[in-house]
Amino acid sequence: MRWINQLNDPELLNQAFAIGTLTDEIVVTNPYNHQALCAIDNHTVEQVNHAIADAKVAQADWAKLSAKQRANILRRWHDLVLAAADDLATIMTLEQGKPLLESTGEVAYGASFIEWFSEEAKRAYGRHIPSPASDRHIVTLKQPVGVTAGITPWNFPIAMITRKAAPALAAGCAFVVKPAANTPLSALALAQLAYRAGIPPALMPVVCSLDAPLIGSVFTQHPDIRKLSFTGSTAVGKQLMSQSAAQLQRLSLELGGNAPFVVFADADLNAAVDGAIASKFRNAGQTCVCANRFYIAREIHDEFVSLFVAKVAALTVGNGMDSAVQVGPLIDERALNKVNDLVDKAIAAGATLVCGGQPAPAHGNCFLPTVLTDVTPDNPILKQEIFGPVAPICVFDSEQEVIAQCNDTEYGLASYFYSRDINRIWRVAAQLECGMVGINEGIISTELAPFGGVKHSGIGREGGSEGLDEYLETKYLCMGGLD
Repeated sequence: MRWINQLNDPELLNQAFAIGTLTDEIVVTNPYNHQALCAIDNHTVEQVNHAIADAKVAQADWAKLSAKQRANILRRWHDLVLAAADDLATIMTLEQGKPLLESTGEVAYGASFIEWFSEEAKRAYGRHIPSPASDRHIVTLKQPVGVTAGITPWNFPIAMITRKAAPALAAGCAFVVKPAANTPLSALALAQLAYRAGIPPALMPVVCSLDAPLIGSVFTQHPDIRKLSFTGSTAVGKQLMSQSAAQLQRLSLELGGNAPFVVFADADLNAAVDGAIASKFRNAGQTCVCANRFYIAREIHDEFVSLFVAKVAALTVGNGMDSAVQVGPLIDERALNKVNDLVDKAIAAGATLVCGGQPAPAHGNCFLPTVLTDVTPDNPILKQEIFGPVAPICVFDSEQEVIAQCNDTEYGLASYFYSRDINRIWRVAAQLECGMVGINEGIISTELAPFGGVKHSGIGREGGSEGLDEYLETKYLCMGGLD
């Protein structure tokens, strides 16, 4: 607990306690060294239901504020988040493991959604539609959905909350959030800053639980939760969608990915290598949009692999609190074992291990950045989300061949390709079956653009103007009897 007092603002974590002091507690641990950090309350169903009831009352008052009033409060929240960036980044690295530089970047990224939607709050425009009759006026209004809920993952414990909470609050909704049990401290600190900015605590409660399925059941079946936003696995997303069907609950689901990364023979090879490193190894490969499988044109395959492996082998692995570290730990031992097993199976299926391929000695849950070549289309590692620092590389001979291989998956979240042929760029981008395409760019996430996928990668969009619409209902008014 002494580490909390070393923060610039220890009050950010006033809901954290010494381990063993709570009747029912969640123990938060550091994934790098397994050190227990602190404990927080493990909320009961009764507490969650109470939070939802309070949120319903608070939402009615919040919706009465003007869009500009809500925008000003959100802007204050944004400013407070940036002012507390050092503390938030430290908290995130300690409980999630990513390098401190990445955590600092995520704080800025998360704050950008608050800023964006503070501005979009004032642009929830309705319409006046030309009427078919002279004695009528047709108007549409945009109104808040009501009480909403979010279930967020551990890999981006701040940005995944702000990307949901900011548009909900901007639209006039309440937002009840359940963060991952691995990373609740970032959520609690973020909420403290929201309350200081003027957002009523009842409007955005944080509920924490070790029983995620139970809370998911409460959220999907509670009559006062009008919309649920979830980021996580496709399997859980399908379960939530099934549970919510009974009350026709609105859903946003950002689910699994299997992003291809294609390098055509006419690409800028150095730029492609840099983009591949950025996309694959950020957050130790634990991102839903990271490159999951690599397809390299035969003509440049050997040169790409040589350049790529040299940079991968130079990446520094270790404790995210060490400023020299570029690749931190996986979230827990289960994740480490999964990645290790995937690599072993890929090699057994014929892949060649070029570098890495095992847990990093003396570095907790870290896995060495890994490159596999000679990966054939039937290799099992291409069929699922790796969620670790492993790059399987395939070779291709034609454009249509690689497009077919890219689309040969149930997922459709993100894809990437490098080419300097403008005709090919338009042709390939149109044929890739995914919600987002990075063209000569390995990092595509921004608050300005709609984030989301197709097929089994989800429904709905976050960010951009589309992100606000997810929390608004359109009401049509037909006014007759007019002179």
